[in-house]
Amino acid sequence: MATQERPAADRLPISQRIDSRLPNPRRRRMSPTEWEIKGELFMNCSCEVVCPCGISLGQHPPTYGYCQTWFAMQIDEGHFEGERLDGLNVALLIDIPGRMAEGNWKVAAYVDEAASEKAYSGLLKILSGAAGGNTGVFHFLVSEILGAEREKVIIEKDGRRRRIIVGRKIQGEIEMIPGKDPDTPVSMENTQYWMGPTIYPAIGLKSKVRDYGRVWDFEGKSGDIIPIHWTGPGRT
Repeated sequence: MATQERPAADRLPISQRIDSRLPNPRRRRMSPTEWEIKGELFMNCSCEVVCPCGISLGQHPPTYGYCQTWFAMQIDEGHFEGERLDGLNVALLIDIPGRMAEGNWKVAAYVDEAASEKAYSGLLKILSGAAGGNTGVFHFLVSEILGAEREKVIIEKDGRRRRIIVGRKIQGEIEMIPGKDPDTPVSMENTQYWMGPTIYPAIGLKSKVRDYGRVWDFEGKSGDIIPIHWTGPGRT
């Protein structure tokens, strides 16, 4: 019985056949590069205290099955391809329909108005995952960038409290949970959370988001405060 020879393209290894497809112009691309950030990240979300997402590495469902949150990041030291990022503040609005690890995140970014053009562009690449490294996971988790803009991002620290103000778009204040020793807040140490191994659980004191069609209020909901040291690929 005669056999029909497969077309030449079908005889290629699967990886080559996939790579030969026309590129999708809407797909975001990774361009790993050299960068580093040291500072603090804090957030407030729609979960009840304590949010299960960090300690479960995003595998456990949020309290209500979805995650709505804002992130605030204060950069103490940092650089992107030689451009200093010291002293810059950044905020994120994040809307996640299910478990964090399942992706489909929708994100808006607010970058400090004091950032240079290269710093602004670099921070967007870092926070979208395009720059690789610690935040490279965002490349796979974020499905839609709602927007990115320069803003006056105000971050304040007052003992166990943290505050963020991005105009009327994000206005939040959270406080660490006190421990048996009132001078030492409750903490989770040695976690495998990609953001940082130490997490200080917190509670939202007042917290409102009003932007991109989202109107959220996280007062009394879960928060986290996390010291961060993130780098580009190949560094620790």
